[in-house]
Amino acid sequence: MLAWELWAAFFGYAIPMVISPGPGNTLLATAGGRFGIRGSVPFWLGFEAANLVLCLIYGLGLGRVLHDYPAIEQALKWVGVLYLLYLAKGFLMPSAKGAAEARDTSRLGFGAGFFCVTVNPKIHSMIVVMFAQFLKPGASMATQAALLTAGFMLVGVTCHFPWIAGGKVVLQRFRSPRALRIQGWIFGLCMLAVAAYVALT
Repeated sequence: MLAWELWAAFFGYAIPMVISPGPGNTLLATAGGRFGIRGSVPFWLGFEAANLVLCLIYGLGLGRVLHDYPAIEQALKWVGVLYLLYLAKGFLMPSAKGAAEARDTSRLGFGAGFFCVTVNPKIHSMIVVMFAQFLKPGASMATQAALLTAGFMLVGVTCHFPWIAGGKVVLQRFRSPRALRIQGWIFGLCMLAVAAYVALT
């Protein structure tokens, strides 16, 4: 078991990192605003499943590959930028065509949630740093990795839900055709801004 002091430090690290604005949380809020909480569940499940997979991979020591080969992180970064541009196009095109088609925009599903986490360098870095800081020598690495993964998943589910719910509460109040067009442009421009941020950092 991990000491309570380590858990306090762990949550002090993980909560601000997970709940802070970033590409992933922007997409969660966008999904909540566009599709509601229920409609966002497949995307959210994919998002959390990818976090779980990354935690297991890095917790079991394979994170060293990313550290030893920075080109992999750069490749992930640019794939992520392209994916954000693709999402931006999906939001902007229905807005240009009209609100009726905007309502029919295909939902962000499990695969989209999983993919957006796997190509997000911020999440990779966060998880690598988490294990580098909180895995302690002299104890079972597998047990520690499992406990830290469980803690990270608890933080993730708890901190991601407010982004989805907030997107729903704020954005679903505006459902007129004009409001839907404006939402499409806002979401699309947010995706473009996030893509630019990822590309420049």
